[in-house]
Amino acid sequence: MTAARPAPPPILLVTGMSGAGRTTALKVLEDLGFEAVDNLPLGLFGRLLATPATPTEADTARPLAIGIDSRTRGFDADAIIARQRELQGLGYDIRLLFLDCSGGELTRRFSETRRRHPLALDRPAADGIAREREILSPLRRWADIVIDTTDYAVPDLRRALGDRFGRPDNHALTVTIMSFGFARGLPRDADLVFDMRFLANPHWVPELRALTGEDAAVGAYVAADPAFAPAFDRIADLLLTLLPGYGREGKAYLTIAFGCTGGRHRSVYVARRMAERLAAAGWPASVVHRDKAGHGDDAALPGAVALGQTA
Repeated sequence: MTAARPAPPPILLVTGMSGAGRTTALKVLEDLGFEAVDNLPLGLFGRLLATPATPTEADTARPLAIGIDSRTRGFDADAIIARQRELQGLGYDIRLLFLDCSGGELTRRFSETRRRHPLALDRPAADGIAREREILSPLRRWADIVIDTTDYAVPDLRRALGDRFGRPDNHALTVTIMSFGFARGLPRDADLVFDMRFLANPHWVPELRALTGEDAAVGAYVAADPAFAPAFDRIADLLLTLLPGYGREGKAYLTIAFGCTGGRHRSVYVARRMAERLAAAGWPASVVHRDKAGHGDDAALPGAVALGQTA
């Protein structure tokens, strides 16, 4: 008995006026989990959509975003509409997104970027805009979704696309939590830095010195500090307040760094605990321990002596 072939992936055709944000839209959709292909000739649609003989789950689950430009070789708006209807008749979930913009705003954008309109290389941009609007008018009428970017900045377009095409289980924001030692300098790629040197230092406990924040004994020692729980909870609440905002603004990567003196004990434990807290709230994060393999916390400082719990 032949196994049933999996359903084809959803397809989003992305087109619109030059300067309205099509290239940006494809990049945003790629961040949202789409496989993005730009300027695909109409004749290659069939080859791109052909399902492999032994498709993987990724082949069928990842949606496609296909950019269509009026400059594409063999561009024909009516043929694109006919192809879309044909694919819909074959069971494909295929929609057309059209990015529009007022002529005055498009003229301003081309003037500011000092780019020539692709359909008016030797004439005013307004001539190319008018010609392109005429060429694309069938797609504008047939479009399933129209987004007018006249009053949009790039973050506005990101939000609009995220609202329409973001999946509940997919965060466009990739979060990394890092532990580090201040003795070796701040991480260059850190967006947010929290200093954990106010917590009791396991380095000064002989039986804990050779361990790291990944060891249960060190974790118990750090968590027993009366300052740990209230500070940890407040930092977690702050991060859970900030993360959705970073996502809405289109930030793709966020690195949250926790530092102690040497980067081996306190920061390691806090970073791991914070990753668990964020994951439980729906924000999975990868964890990187930059300096865990180094020396103990205060041993990293020249001439460090046991004068107290912290350096």
